[in-house]
Amino acid sequence: MNIKKFFAQPQVKAAFDDYNIQERIRLVKIICWVAAIAMPSGAFLDLIDYPNYFHHFLEIRLASSFTSLILLGLVYTPWGNRQHLLISLLSAVQAQAYICCMIYASDGGISPYYAILNLPLLIYCLLFPWTYLMTFGLSMATVVFYLIACFLHGGMTAHYIFYSNLILLMYTVSFAVLGTYYTNQLRMREFMTRYELDENKKMLEESNRKLVELDKTKTSFFANISHELRTPLTLLIAPLETFQREKGHLFDGETRSTLKIMEDNALRLLKLINDLLDLVKLESGRMETRKEPLKIPEFLKGITLSVQGAARDKKINLSCSVGENLGSVLADRDKLEKILLNLLFNSVKFTPSGGKIELSAQEEGTSLILKVTDTGMGISEKDLPHIFNRFWQADSSAQRKYQGTGIGLSLVKELVEIQGGMVTAESRLGEGTTMIVRLPLEKTDTVAVEPAVEKGAAALVEPAAHDPQWLEKLYRRAELFPAMTAVTDTLRPDVFGSGAKPRVLVADDEPDMLRFLKTQLEKHYEVLEAVDGRQAVEKARQFLPDLVLLDMMMPEMDGIEACRILKEAVSTRAIPTLLLTARADDPTKMAALGAGASDFLTKPFSTTELHVRVKNLIVSYQFQRDLARQKTALESALEQLKETEGLLIQNEKMASLGRLSAGIIHEINNPLNYASQALYLLKTKKDRLPEGDREKYVEIVSDIEEGVGRVQRIVSDLRTFSHPHTGDARDLIDLEEAVSASLRFLGHEVKDKVRVEVDIPKEKKVLADRNKLIHVFVNLLQNSVDAMKEKKFEGEKPFISINSREEKSKVMVSVRDNGTGIDLENLGKIFDPFFTTKDVGQGMGLGLSICYRIMAEQGGGISVKSEKGKFAEFILELPVREPATTSKDEF
Repeated sequence: MNIKKFFAQPQVKAAFDDYNIQERIRLVKIICWVAAIAMPSGAFLDLIDYPNYFHHFLEIRLASSFTSLILLGLVYTPWGNRQHLLISLLSAVQAQAYICCMIYASDGGISPYYAILNLPLLIYCLLFPWTYLMTFGLSMATVVFYLIACFLHGGMTAHYIFYSNLILLMYTVSFAVLGTYYTNQLRMREFMTRYELDENKKMLEESNRKLVELDKTKTSFFANISHELRTPLTLLIAPLETFQREKGHLFDGETRSTLKIMEDNALRLLKLINDLLDLVKLESGRMETRKEPLKIPEFLKGITLSVQGAARDKKINLSCSVGENLGSVLADRDKLEKILLNLLFNSVKFTPSGGKIELSAQEEGTSLILKVTDTGMGISEKDLPHIFNRFWQADSSAQRKYQGTGIGLSLVKELVEIQGGMVTAESRLGEGTTMIVRLPLEKTDTVAVEPAVEKGAAALVEPAAHDPQWLEKLYRRAELFPAMTAVTDTLRPDVFGSGAKPRVLVADDEPDMLRFLKTQLEKHYEVLEAVDGRQAVEKARQFLPDLVLLDMMMPEMDGIEACRILKEAVSTRAIPTLLLTARADDPTKMAALGAGASDFLTKPFSTTELHVRVKNLIVSYQFQRDLARQKTALESALEQLKETEGLLIQNEKMASLGRLSAGIIHEINNPLNYASQALYLLKTKKDRLPEGDREKYVEIVSDIEEGVGRVQRIVSDLRTFSHPHTGDARDLIDLEEAVSASLRFLGHEVKDKVRVEVDIPKEKKVLADRNKLIHVFVNLLQNSVDAMKEKKFEGEKPFISINSREEKSKVMVSVRDNGTGIDLENLGKIFDPFFTTKDVGQGMGLGLSICYRIMAEQGGGISVKSEKGKFAEFILELPVREPATTSKDEF
């Protein structure tokens, strides 16, 4: 922060002024004491330099010392405290005045005592927190006193020494003024730093005080709430046990299953509450150890037997070994039991199926060593130092595989330490973990009395309600209750009914919650089950349910991620998703909706709300699905109608064209015959004309003949188009000869104008009608010539290539030119009748349509490829032999 801004704050300025006052008063006292002592001690210098003036200078020094003592006394008075600046200035001025008196009495301007004047300037100005004005005043007073002393002594004799001394004195004055500035800056920075540190210290102390109070409040709250929760839990568990012991027909199997779920979860909650209470007692120092004789072999075997059920469920080999010399010891049974049960259940949780767990005890000097060794997943080296921290978990994400609160190992550590022991862990990731508990060993010969509940599975027997020790036994049952899911509960096959019910996929990693949700929904829906998010995604893709019900926190993949993946896939995008969450905060709700969730349900929830939300989502989804199906059906029907309409229009168009062509042929053929005969007669009359008129006459007749020929070709095209099936005249013909004949028809069009390359093997035979095939080639070549006439060639020449290749039983003939090409939007229409891009009078648009129909008749086909402005390529597909047919006599 800027110093000016910092000291502009009123509270800071007031604090700084107060600090300066206290510091000045302290320094005035010190300087007055130093001046009172230092001045008489300088008499030794007088004895050396001026022995003749020794007694006189001693009197001056004592006078200065006496003055300093008087000023010191004033400082200790209230007036002196208020006037400390004036006293400090008087103390410095009187010292300088007495020194100048000695200069006057000795050698004046050449006296070496001028150097003593520098000391008070440096001491007062650099060490004392003066203002610039006070420093300047003392400096000017010193210079004036020195000049007066020199003048009164006898003038300016040996003036060069005097001026040298005066210059040195002025240097000291300058340094004193500058020193005052920088010293004050340093003091201000020092104060700013100290002030900020003090403020931060106060804030930290206040924060620490609040944290201590908050910690006490938290501890008190946990203790109170745990005690308060125990009462309703006890009142819940007692009736549940009574119902469970009911042997009549009051409850059916489904109801008893629900009662068992309620009891198991009540015991799980009771165990968590007991662990919290133990932590509170340990933290407050109210937990005491109660040592009693304990037979270690029998005790450890009982503990192992209590955990055996959970280990057997996961197919884990659990064993126990005890050293030979271990018998009865003094130990706190309850605390030791909690320690070992926590460690064993932890090992069972993190050890995969087929693994091994060993509980061992041995004597080592004066210590009892208890070890729990497993072949589980192990702990990484970076996590190992933190495993005994309270509420710490290696994986704290929403999709962690192993659930828990992070209390177990921290409770173990504190229970071990309260007994004067220590607990350590050795582990390698992927190989296993060994937990080592070291306790003080106190052997005893007293016979240990084992409680009845310790013997094997008796620990899990439900006590009678009238048992006076019922509450104590209930707490023990809760302690022995495994805080993990049985593997057999997570492996349930999907069973489907007739398929008439809507299908709901329920995903939750808690078997009890999964069972409860299935029980609630299976009356109205077919229920699929998944135990994590990944399995839910796989089953949703496989079975396409009508609703996916996802828990928010699941291993492998949490509910939000599973929902996001389902919404990204096309097949599952429309399926509604309902998220279950124990968090009711807005960020969680926004994250659920942002992932594409259709709705969410906050735990705890009522079954009525569950049914209503599920029903609404499924009904809405079914409506959407029905609408989508109807939309698809309507679109399909509309498409079929469009196709039918197009076919009808095309058929009607073709019929109309046929009728029109027949009429035109009938009406035009006779006049054409007359015109042809007349042209023949006209040609024979040219010899009767004068020699000069014959050339013009022949030209006119030729023009008329060309026009008639054009009309004849149009009529021929119309006849071919309107009567396409005029009999099958196909035969094996020479493809090269047909192409050559076609080129001869257009010789006058291509000669010296277009380069034509033909690459067709000699004697290549195809099955076709020769005349019709030539008609096709002529049409294609004429179109190529017309296209090249419209293009301006730069750097290339007009070019037509005709080549062939054989594919299976077909011959593919390519006719390619480098003309103007065909627009992309016209490629699909060029084989339609009467479609043309030529100007009026240049064509009727029947040529390519006739070619298409001819190729279809020949058992082949025609296709086109083109790029506007670069090329056009027509590909003819022709058979090389008759299709194979089976004779009636061949079997």
